[in-house]
Amino acid sequence: MTTIKTNKPIKASEVKKTFNNQFPFLRIEFFKKKHKALQGSLKKELIAEDFIINSDGGSIEFKDDMLVSELEKQFEDKLKLSVQVFRKSGKSWLETTFTDGWSLKKQNQEGLDLSQI
Repeated sequence: MTTIKTNKPIKASEVKKTFNNQFPFLRIEFFKKKHKALQGSLKKELIAEDFIINSDGGSIEFKDDMLVSELEKQFEDKLKLSVQVFRKSGKSWLETTFTDGWSLKKQNQEGLDLSQI
């Protein structure tokens, strides 16, 4: 489990890097608006890497058994940010819209498997 303290401003790129260190075949992107169920996020809503995340405190956790949907809800509830998880598939990155019920560990393993084909 990885915990990011949100009691001081932090760049979106730092959160993304910390997440990717734990799950190398996954990445997260921040968006201005929440995506609808089973739909992807619009590229025009993407938040820049240098965006500063501000919070009143608390923390964000990344756990192997956490579902993608739980991770997305955690960011929404604690930081008022919309997050989308992407999984590596060969040389491409795919949004996990249809597999938000999978754990982060399962998503990461699928990304590893698809990248070895």
